[in-house]
Amino acid sequence: MNKPLGVAVIGAGMAGKAHAAAYRSASTVFAPSLPEIRLVSIGDVNAGFGQAAADRFGYERHDSSWQAIAEAEDIDVVSVVVANSLHREVVEGLLAAGKHVLCEKPLSDTLENAAAMAAAARAAEENGVLGRIGFTFRRTPGIAAIRELVSNGTLGKPLHFSGRYWTDYSCSPDAPMSWRYKGGAGSGALADVGSHLTYIAEFLCGETKAVSGGRLHTAIAKRPLPLGAVMGHDHAAVSDVFEEVENDDYATFSAEFESCIGSLEVSRVAAGHPNSLTFEIFCENGAALFNQDRPSEIGLYLNHGPYEQNGFRQVLLGPGHPYLAGGLPMDAPGVGFGQNEAFTFQARAFLEELAGLSAEESLPRCATFDEGLRNMQVLDAVARSAAGHGIRVSL
Repeated sequence: MNKPLGVAVIGAGMAGKAHAAAYRSASTVFAPSLPEIRLVSIGDVNAGFGQAAADRFGYERHDSSWQAIAEAEDIDVVSVVVANSLHREVVEGLLAAGKHVLCEKPLSDTLENAAAMAAAARAAEENGVLGRIGFTFRRTPGIAAIRELVSNGTLGKPLHFSGRYWTDYSCSPDAPMSWRYKGGAGSGALADVGSHLTYIAEFLCGETKAVSGGRLHTAIAKRPLPLGAVMGHDHAAVSDVFEEVENDDYATFSAEFESCIGSLEVSRVAAGHPNSLTFEIFCENGAALFNQDRPSEIGLYLNHGPYEQNGFRQVLLGPGHPYLAGGLPMDAPGVGFGQNEAFTFQARAFLEELAGLSAEESLPRCATFDEGLRNMQVLDAVARSAAGHGIRVSL
């Protein structure tokens, strides 16, 4: 495809800005094989947030409604980065208008809405319109490198997975009420960061066959209403009026995968852990560990040599690992990188598919809405396990 691609992002919050920056950088990484990428619009109902993001990232304008973006003839590609409960209406409207959509995870707020969105995406794809979901951590070089070590036999068959994703954006009782604290069981920390940890576990260990031991807990029962608009995880001035928190601050469960079992734990009230995604995977030939606090390295243990002389070793990531050769302005070993680059690789992969590059000559494809639905089915199973005091729920 030689036709320019016009891009818009709906949502000017924290993750929305990551998408906006990613499209800006997508043409600057890897081979120059993309058509012209035009940064057209940032959509947000808050005009101040939207215009500020458009100015900051070099987009041509701000639109105050998703409908305006759906109707715009100069927009082809749209990232949807808004509250989960809004995903279905916005995404289905954009697909019907012929826009290619990259939706943030989780796919929606309920399993029913996610199933409807997946069906809409399948129908749209028959007409050449693509719907994809952002499983951003699949693009993290360290996680992708560990997957390679599993799949190529270096580590061998997984035996045990242990992962946690601890965040602290809600650890203060003064953090203001927002849409993140509304919704049914499992729509809190489990949906927010547990969705990431769940698809990472399946990326390494295969599909989840069953879950058990589900537990959801709300640590802070009420939140103060903000006095003004709040962006992302920002703390802001609050009133003395409180509302009930409807969902979980903490979640944990055990999973049965295709080849092993695992334990997963997530929190949004883990003080001192702003973004601590970490996991270990233990396999027939050794083990590997990843910690988002140190994203440019992995730990690797291989069963070579005498046991008493063996141990985990630090592996610094560089051009020999996924995404890094040509994916950074300076792609030499030891150059730091983090989560923002994963958004760039994700945007690049989506644009390569839209541009018609073959799977063989482009980055791994973005996940489909069917994969997004599958992710929500796992989260729903955890919520049902918790409602049944830890019962085993098959998928």
